[in-house]
Amino acid sequence: MRYVVSLGGNALGNNAEEQKNLVCNVASYIVKLMKDGHEVVIVHGNGPQVGMINNAFSEAKGVPDMPFPECGAMSQGYIGFHLQNALQNELRKQGVKRNVATIVTQVVVDKNDPLFQNPSKPVGTFYSKEEAEIIAKEKGYTMKEDAGRGYRRVVPSPLPIDIEEKEIISSLVKSGNVVICAGGGGIPVIREDNKLVGVAAVIDKDYASALVAELVDADYLVILTAIDNVCINYRQPDEKKLGNVSLDEIKEYLKGDYFAKGSMYPKVNACVKFLTRSKGKTAIIAALENAALAFEEKSGTIIK
Repeated sequence: MRYVVSLGGNALGNNAEEQKNLVCNVASYIVKLMKDGHEVVIVHGNGPQVGMINNAFSEAKGVPDMPFPECGAMSQGYIGFHLQNALQNELRKQGVKRNVATIVTQVVVDKNDPLFQNPSKPVGTFYSKEEAEIIAKEKGYTMKEDAGRGYRRVVPSPLPIDIEEKEIISSLVKSGNVVICAGGGGIPVIREDNKLVGVAAVIDKDYASALVAELVDADYLVILTAIDNVCINYRQPDEKKLGNVSLDEIKEYLKGDYFAKGSMYPKVNACVKFLTRSKGKTAIIAALENAALAFEEKSGTIIK
């Protein structure tokens, strides 16, 4: 089987050391998949990380601001390094011979996408309401509440329409290599005058993961995040966890106001997009710590 595994940026810890420890754990689960003969492509989020990189440049005295596309590339590099290093070490430990490659990935978006006019993608640190109001006033950022966890900066999140490096990614996967790609949803670029031009936005990594899964003809799209199941009426008295659900059932839930737009909604919608375009496949949303069980369809929300 071929798996596209999508790792949420918020599930990768609050700093580099936490991230290295967490990816070592997930590496052991992924290497087990490889030992069982499966192929793996990894996509990761970068919401907190790209925000921290951008904030660091913004707040450093005497250092010019770093544009968001370049911040995205930096996050692809260091998160990809942690994942690649952890996987290589685990492969050696378990005696598995596989190459691992991180691809700096440009993802094409439509410059006329209306989502550019409605910033919605949370990035960077969580703040209290009072702190967020000060930051919005001082820096002109758009700050929004994020799923009951605090306030964060939001930036435009256009939909991905193509992956510039798709042929390289497909070739590497078909050759049996483990590929890390479209990190943070990919570096957003538009086509302009026969050139690719980076734009200030963050592509949702779940939508990018669905596109990657479609392009490599994956059997499974597995989105690993900070919670163990998709929930209806999350954090409400009548909260309901979803286990095994059909594609038709989850589509009905999407029509209602059940999922937070900045967190669970894109995960569920990305699964729906993948399953609608790729018949007979499986999508799973599960907690990072339950990855081993999720790969076996024994944990998380399983959509078919």
